[in-house]
Amino acid sequence: MLRKTLLASVTVAFCSLVLFSLAPIAAAQDLTAGMGQGTPQLVTAGPLAFGPQGILFVGDTRSATIFAIATGDATGDPNGVTMDVANLNGKVAALLGADSASIRINDVVVNPASGQVYVSVARGRGADATPVICRVTTNGDVEEFSLDNVKFSKASLPNAPAERQGRRNPRMESITDIAYIQEQVVIAGLSNEEFASKLRAVAFPFDDVNAGASVEIYHGAHGALETRSPVRTFAPFGIDGEMHVVAAYTCTPLVTFPMADLKPGSKVKGTTVAELGNRNRPLDMFVYEKDSKNYILMANNARGMMKIQTDQINSMKGIDSRISGGGTAGLKYETIEGMDNVVQLDRLNDGHALILVQTESGAQDLKTVVLP
Repeated sequence: MLRKTLLASVTVAFCSLVLFSLAPIAAAQDLTAGMGQGTPQLVTAGPLAFGPQGILFVGDTRSATIFAIATGDATGDPNGVTMDVANLNGKVAALLGADSASIRINDVVVNPASGQVYVSVARGRGADATPVICRVTTNGDVEEFSLDNVKFSKASLPNAPAERQGRRNPRMESITDIAYIQEQVVIAGLSNEEFASKLRAVAFPFDDVNAGASVEIYHGAHGALETRSPVRTFAPFGIDGEMHVVAAYTCTPLVTFPMADLKPGSKVKGTTVAELGNRNRPLDMFVYEKDSKNYILMANNARGMMKIQTDQINSMKGIDSRISGGGTAGLKYETIEGMDNVVQLDRLNDGHALILVQTESGAQDLKTVVLP
């Protein structure tokens, strides 16, 4: 997930080269100065993202709250990091005194300031699971990141969906992904409103948390407009000098939204720039540059690792008719061989990605791979 603030002259290439640049305001002020000291009371530890100054954002889906935590981890050389940890979930389980079957890794994110890796974990199952944040150091050691007596702040979402018993609990989709973009925390997820799918841009340091923009898309595989399906994963992307959110949905439309349109209470229709095949759930994505071209790398549960071309993204009219039979349309992609069963990924440094791979034995391996 790329994180950054930006000048008006941003280009797509600049987006992919930098995880996030510390804009003058971020460099001039201590973004942790207004935080309280104590222990953040997480109910769940879900989506993760990094901002400037080693600030880790944690999405707590059950409490519908974003926590900003000062890790103190703000220096290092990510370009010198190689990360390969076999059986990460087993190592986390041993660290926490649990068995691997009771451990669920919810997200993995690289701190672009240091190259260290942070992992959100559920220890146990269901509503009684304990949230934990772990860290993988640059030498591959797995440790618990203590939340005791840290500097933190939080932002609670005002219109999150209510809890519901059963497998389809909309509360657990109150936050589906987060990113730090241009001094704002952008939050994807569901609300309790009729137009349920939301993108919120919340200024950081946190002030008022707005109701968010309701987002609508045309879903080619379904041949219909949709307002209740949540964004599954997204990344910031510069198009013609304007920052956008490029978002992936289940089944699998890829859609762009101008950041400037994400105003509180607005209804925004995105531009569907690709249909990437039905019966598929996108899991994670980021933008990168290679050989002077820009790509989106996206992991999926049923269609492998996609390397999506972006050179036509600024000229796409938008898909507005049905794409039947599981077909694809719009932006072109290739499936990367040898990158199978990836459940999480992030950009590690200028030339490498970090992937979490699900093995047949049940182990989840953390690996460094060359950007394809």
